[in-house]
Amino acid sequence: MKRSRIVLLKTVVWIGCLLPLASLVQRAVTNTLGPDPTAEIASVTGLTALWMLVATLSVSPLRAISPRLSWLIQLRRLIGLFVFFYATLHMLTWLGLYAGFDLNTVKTDILKRRFIIMGVTTYLLLLPLTATSTTWAIRKMGGKNWNRLHMLIYVAALTAMVHYWWKVKTGVISPAPYTVVVLLLLGVRPVLAGARKRKARAAVAA
Repeated sequence: MKRSRIVLLKTVVWIGCLLPLASLVQRAVTNTLGPDPTAEIASVTGLTALWMLVATLSVSPLRAISPRLSWLIQLRRLIGLFVFFYATLHMLTWLGLYAGFDLNTVKTDILKRRFIIMGVTTYLLLLPLTATSTTWAIRKMGGKNWNRLHMLIYVAALTAMVHYWWKVKTGVISPAPYTVVVLLLLGVRPVLAGARKRKARAAVAA
């Protein structure tokens, strides 16, 4: 794909990824965040991070299914960085608006609320992925080591799923769509990998 088209696509991704934040800011300025603004901020930032995480997980399966979509790989890093951006906003919402940056409150929340433990775990899993997202890091670590480290994205997707389920009240099924999509994306990977191996063996045999 031509460089000009990639630049255009990245610009579109930037705009699309910033829209949830712009909406939050606009609603905050106009005082339309609802009866519990802090909960709304936490919900929007958390859900945005989750679905952007799904978008990054979708890239490899889509490329495997259709080689015409190989250009998606050039957008994955950018979307991945926005995952971390919104996860950071989500974390800061808890630390600042809920806990008031009080260490005792933070400690109490972590010890008493299991969904917070899982949320912090997810954030910590995203940290090394973001820190090594540069081309320099890939060269420094080597492709194999970098790929091994970035398999943590699968663990982060699962811990985020658990965090979401533990956060909602019993009987609420809003995490179900995210759960289904994540499990499908993780489950299809070994299937596609097996298909690639069979194709490679057939090519060698021919």
